[in-house]
Amino acid sequence: MTRLYNDPADFADEALEGFAAAHHRWVRPVSGGVVRAEGTPDGQVAVVIGGGSGHYPAFSGLVGRGLAHGAAVGNVFASPSARQIRSVARSAHGGAGVLLMYGNYAGDVLHFGQAAEHLNAEGVQARTLAVTDDISSARPDERAKRRGIAGDLPVFKAAAAAAEEGLPLTEVVHVAEHANARTRSFGIAFSGCTLPGSDAPLFTVPDARMAVGLGIHGEPGIGEEPLPRADDAARLLVARLLEEIPEDVPGPRGQRAAVILNGLGSVKYEELFVVYRTVADLLGRAGVEIVDPEVGELVTSFDMAGVSLTLTWLDERLERYWRAPVDTPAHRKGFPAPAPRTSEILAARLDAGNAHGTDPVPDSSEASRAAATTVLAALDALATTVEEHTAELGRIDAVAGDGDHGIGMSRGSSAARRAAAEAHDRGAGAGTVLERAAEAWADRAGGTSGALWGAILRSLSTALGDKETPTALRVAEGAVSAAAEVRRLGGAEVGDKTMVDVLVPFADTLAEAVAGGAPLPDAWGRAATAAEAAAEATAHLLPLMGRARPHAAKSLGTPDAGAHSLALITRAVHGVLRHHN
Repeated sequence: MTRLYNDPADFADEALEGFAAAHHRWVRPVSGGVVRAEGTPDGQVAVVIGGGSGHYPAFSGLVGRGLAHGAAVGNVFASPSARQIRSVARSAHGGAGVLLMYGNYAGDVLHFGQAAEHLNAEGVQARTLAVTDDISSARPDERAKRRGIAGDLPVFKAAAAAAEEGLPLTEVVHVAEHANARTRSFGIAFSGCTLPGSDAPLFTVPDARMAVGLGIHGEPGIGEEPLPRADDAARLLVARLLEEIPEDVPGPRGQRAAVILNGLGSVKYEELFVVYRTVADLLGRAGVEIVDPEVGELVTSFDMAGVSLTLTWLDERLERYWRAPVDTPAHRKGFPAPAPRTSEILAARLDAGNAHGTDPVPDSSEASRAAATTVLAALDALATTVEEHTAELGRIDAVAGDGDHGIGMSRGSSAARRAAAEAHDRGAGAGTVLERAAEAWADRAGGTSGALWGAILRSLSTALGDKETPTALRVAEGAVSAAAEVRRLGGAEVGDKTMVDVLVPFADTLAEAVAGGAPLPDAWGRAATAAEAAAEATAHLLPLMGRARPHAAKSLGTPDAGAHSLALITRAVHGVLRHHN
């Protein structure tokens, strides 16, 4: 378990601060993460990687010559926000574009995609690539749905080595896609991990059993098997990977492969070596020639007791990139050439990534400023409710997910409350108060819920505005718009066991009641009742989206954490509306 921490909500930030202080030869801290200390050479594509904390040395430990130019680092097991990613990308940009790379998780897809959109709009050419190496998380014909686990490393490294050669962005992307298509991973675990501030692991494994096909966010495996001896574990890992060889690889015999035996946190190096001796023997018997194997902790899951095996099937080009020199805090190979000189604008690029200007507050009407007071009270009640239920939300989320929903909601709602209060104190209208809250929530929380709650508050902000007189109709229109935007961003629909199962009936009920002439407090109360019923009903659904999808059966009887938190919030806001109208 995690024993040394201060406030669990600050754990990721404090860990990154300490990492940067310990490794200033390689990295420089910027807002949202770290970049190479010497910067990106002018004219070189910048490879920016990222994801949640709790996986060290991924992602910050892989920044340096021969590997990433920067890393955006999110909260524990939560993606960095789009703002963090943009900040790191701007600081790392060398003038030739940016490739944003991450593991294939819903929150990362949302935030990295949004960051790329913003960067392109600003004139910084940006592309994205999600690593999809985990064979246990989806069938071969659904490879796009697979998670990214320890296969992150060889895919990141191939792209970075291509960038070091001076290839243009389109070719660096092609190399990354090719490496991803030739990479497969499979893992097993003997116990789950325990997050900072928690007193129990996210999942447990019965004595003399092991979980098979686990993720790296504390998700339980897709099945259980008897606890094997080291040789039997090696046989299972190798057999599963040899069952699925990439289509453009004729077969294992005569092929060359990069091999990673990855410890997930609590399995120590000596144990890994015992397993690797059999892995190497089995691959050799199958006719596979191993190239520069890696045995150690490369993508972890806090203190999870488990291992994963990764194979990247090499061709001449991928082998050159796999063997290329690397010099980072946590991964080194060969002797990289001295860092090329960068232009004098490096300091300006880095400072731009750290800029924290205070945006002016737009003009607003007296009616909108009055409504902003109600908005602030609602956000305060929202954050208080989340704080009261943080542990409960984490427990619900851990049944079939990664258990981070509570702490993510806490970070996001608290940041939204602070940003809203600051805007309100400066005389902002309701629209700006909500807009600043939306940005702060998405930025501080990261993850899927951060992106979606940012979208919800942003939709309400647009509907209310700063000049118009806020009305019940505008609030209802904002709720309906929020439901549509969340469905667009997340891709979920009613019945998928997500927050959409609550947001849609809430918005529809609110709009119907307002259209019927009900005052806002009454209409909101009816909608909150509909939300509570819908949240309770998610207990009987199987998840079709997100990290819980591979563990659908485990979640039966438990409501969706995002749906439950939304229902709690709608009721808390109802209490505010009854007293402010």
